[in-house]
Amino acid sequence: MEDNNSILSALVKAWEYMTWIEIWAVITGLIYVILAVKENVWCWLFGIVSSLLSIYLFYIGQLYAESVLYGYYVIAGIYGWYAWTNQRSEEAKVLNQLEEKGNLKIHTWNLKSHGITIAFGFLVALILAYVLENYTDAKIPKLDAFTTVFSFIATYMVTRKVLENWIYWIIIDIVTTGMYFHRAYYLYALLMIVYTVIAILGFIKWKQTYDQALLSK
Repeated sequence: MEDNNSILSALVKAWEYMTWIEIWAVITGLIYVILAVKENVWCWLFGIVSSLLSIYLFYIGQLYAESVLYGYYVIAGIYGWYAWTNQRSEEAKVLNQLEEKGNLKIHTWNLKSHGITIAFGFLVALILAYVLENYTDAKIPKLDAFTTVFSFIATYMVTRKVLENWIYWIIIDIVTTGMYFHRAYYLYALLMIVYTVIAILGFIKWKQTYDQALLSK
């Protein structure tokens, strides 16, 4: 009973200290991921707004890698908007992207590509964790580094409409949920739980779209 009371007290206290910046960052972030599942290009606008608000919040919370990550999200949002709306490019042809009527279509990566990507991600995460541990006062540097590096990777995969991006996000969101709870970002932690569910639904929806495209060829 005491444990339940302490958890409830912590949640009430967190709500009292919650700012409108955090609330709006979470709301716009939620709208972003819902629209992304629907392949709606407006998702990037809400993602950019959410990221701009989050940069400040994570900086003052001493999650420096997360703060940098959300700066990247702003840039990725601009690029994602461009990639989802523009005509096919030479880069798309080289990468063998599936496109129709000038719009980027959902496609997959092979196991070799994922293996290289994951190995590279872990290497960069280890280097970043070392820097955070030894040269900053960052909290939870290893988890911060892991979620940041693989979020960079997964975000790029979203901009290119790689189907497996949702699998990466499921793992990232679960790990990030624990990290945010630890740093008392309770609203963000709850958002990550929602993101996990949406990522599962996103994978299912994108997989159906991808399979239908293959059958119609």
